[in-house]
Amino acid sequence: MQASQRPQSSGRVHKLYHQTTAKVEQYYSPYHVFNNNSNDTCSGGTQLSFQAQNEQFFTLDSLPDSGYVTYESPPAVSVSSNWSPFSPQCSQSYISDQRHSSDNTYGSPLSGCSVVDDGRELKHVLRVMANNLLGPDSDIDEDSSCSFNGEVSKPSKWNRVLEIAPSLDMKELLLACGEAVSDADFSAAEVLMNVLEQKVSVSGEPMQRLSAYMLEGLRARLFSSGSIIYKKLKCNEPTSSELISYMQVLYHICPYYKFAYTSANVVIDEAMRNENRIHIIDFQIAQGSQWMFLMHNLARRPGGPPFVHVTGVDDSQSAHARGGGLQLVGERLAKFAESCGVPFEFHAAAISGTEVHLENLNIRHGEALAVNFPYVLHHMPDESVSTVNHRDRLLRLVKSLSPKIVTLVEQESNTNTSAFLPRFRETMDYYTAMFESIDAARPRDDKQRISAEEHCVARDVVNIIACEGAERVERHELFGKWSMRLMMAGFTQCPLSPSVGEAINDVLKEFSPNYRLAESKGALYLGWKNRALATSSAWR
Repeated sequence: MQASQRPQSSGRVHKLYHQTTAKVEQYYSPYHVFNNNSNDTCSGGTQLSFQAQNEQFFTLDSLPDSGYVTYESPPAVSVSSNWSPFSPQCSQSYISDQRHSSDNTYGSPLSGCSVVDDGRELKHVLRVMANNLLGPDSDIDEDSSCSFNGEVSKPSKWNRVLEIAPSLDMKELLLACGEAVSDADFSAAEVLMNVLEQKVSVSGEPMQRLSAYMLEGLRARLFSSGSIIYKKLKCNEPTSSELISYMQVLYHICPYYKFAYTSANVVIDEAMRNENRIHIIDFQIAQGSQWMFLMHNLARRPGGPPFVHVTGVDDSQSAHARGGGLQLVGERLAKFAESCGVPFEFHAAAISGTEVHLENLNIRHGEALAVNFPYVLHHMPDESVSTVNHRDRLLRLVKSLSPKIVTLVEQESNTNTSAFLPRFRETMDYYTAMFESIDAARPRDDKQRISAEEHCVARDVVNIIACEGAERVERHELFGKWSMRLMMAGFTQCPLSPSVGEAINDVLKEFSPNYRLAESKGALYLGWKNRALATSSAWR
């Protein structure tokens, strides 16, 4: 989009984010807890295909009929999709057919899967690895099996793989370990894990760091101790001041939180332009700093600011990070609102999202309602976990309130109902991109970066890999699945104005040029290189 075409609101949006930072930081650090629930993340992710401005622009096959938009800064994006807007030129595209998965028994939208569900792709990878290193005549029996109980008679596949294990790279070792654990082959898995352990390092390259945490997840799964290790990680949480410090590190070196803040704020600001009384329900209030940015902008509204009523839904992890309850959020927001001259009221809903009911939300007649779901809905158990299906129940509850706008920001990954092997591979793919993005901003031996990854990311990885059922709380879905859920709940998607993309591009100027932004099917996608990591959309 050329500068001459940019709406005037784009400049106002730029000020919303960039000119308020110093003022907000007077009150407390402006970060939002990205993984702050006792819930975790990932699978079947969307890929992006990007090219620099000076390269030939191209598109891949199966471009969505509805088209897409790319922004001029950062570099232009070419998008291809099978169902969701970005898909790779390989098997990790979102499967959009109408087949019902065996774990989807309650009628909610289907989950896509990025890898062939029966693990054939992983077996193929193992066969290719052996052929490359041993020659095409190596005999790998794909159909052979092994017993976890009693004596283990390793099939020829594992004999060959174990022989070449020291020569495999990190990804090949992880894939082999994942399949051995899936096969419940204790002996093969232990050998492969011991080889992998010699190569991992929390201060090494991104793949070495990620592999260290994925290895812990695999060990936990193999020994059926995933929930024990996950709970131990929770019990060994850093102090509140330490956790705040770690979250500040991620806030400043990665744009994921700012992507959520900025896109939602611009959408809400535009939707409430003519409203005099605004009620915002934030289902993951954390520190509440997102609303300082919005109030600073509302204070400059011609004719005076509107009355702002914020209801904050809490969780124990947020309280731990704050070092106190929601009263701290209310006090800080009230003080900031007073400094801006914004009439303000705060309502505390000190419960987790799964416990929220109508009586907790302080709904009032005459207030235009905005609802914010920032990286939180994937923590709600759905039909694959419980017949209660809090994920869809919460959406239906919000729809019954007739909100003027609903903002949704989620990780673009597919780990909810995927079988273990595709979920494992998706976790590796998704977090490889995330660890690479973190690596670009801090030295590899940086102790703050190491602590931030350990306390803010590693627990999620362990949960995705090691836990099942109700104990697996990181259950990401792709945007296509979220769209289906929202539409089934009665929502209609709202097109995002050009101002939203312009504001995000202003934010991305602070970060590595490897972060990319694209729009497709009405949603904004934030990506690292060719991998989509988060989406932002609006609904009513």
